[in-house]
This record gives sequence, C-alpha cells and structure tokens, in this order.
Amino acid sequence: MIKNKIIVTGGCGYIGSHTVVELIENNYEVVILDNLSNSTEETLERIFKITGIKPTFIHIDLKDSIATNAIFSKHKDTKAVINFASHKAVGESVLKPVMYYKNNLYSLVYFSFLRCSNN
Repeated sequence: MIKNKIIVTGGCGYIGSHTVVELIENNYEVVILDNLSNSTEETLERIFKITGIKPTFIHIDLKDSIATNAIFSKHKDTKAVINFASHKAVGESVLKPVMYYKNNLYSLVYFSFLRCSNN
C-alpha cells in the first residue's frame, strides 16, 4: 500500500513530535523539517521507540529559500504540510518582532507558495 506523505515542520518539538507519532500510527509517511532551535534530534529516537519507524529528518531553517525550494522539489508527492515551526515566546516577540515576522510568517508564506506552485 502506498502511504501518503506529510511534511511536519517543527516535528522534533513537543507538539510536532506527538503529531508525527499519530501520523505514523495512522499509516502516513512523515518527513520532518526542523532547525532544532527549540528541540533536539534525540526526539527521532523517541519517535522510533514508540512507532518502530524513524521518520525522514531534514535539518533546515525554513527561512533558507534555496534549501526549502530544493526540499519541496524533491518531495513533490507530499499531500500536506503541518506547520509547527514557529517561535512562541510573547516577551521575546515584543523585543524581536522582525525575527518573529521572518520565522513565523515569511517562512510559512514562502513554503505555502512553494507547495502550491509544485502542484
């Protein structure tokens, strides 16, 4: 049976990794994109211990448009993207609004554009 492929950005984080486990347990192929700024690659081993499957992992900063484009070109058969790759500290967002804008909005809009243009 061919599995549907889902990309999970921020998939090594707390909520992302729980989502990855649920997707794997529901027979999806998962590709995790994460820059590990708020998580660790050790999460992949925990996912493996729970599911028996180690998902594809790509260490990437989604603000890198060239690398992001290459990933979406390689994974054209992806059926959906679930985005958990966001900064989330309120105090820091007030002090560094441009950083939050670039990470939380620009990268989301950019890879959404890539996803639509690759179909």
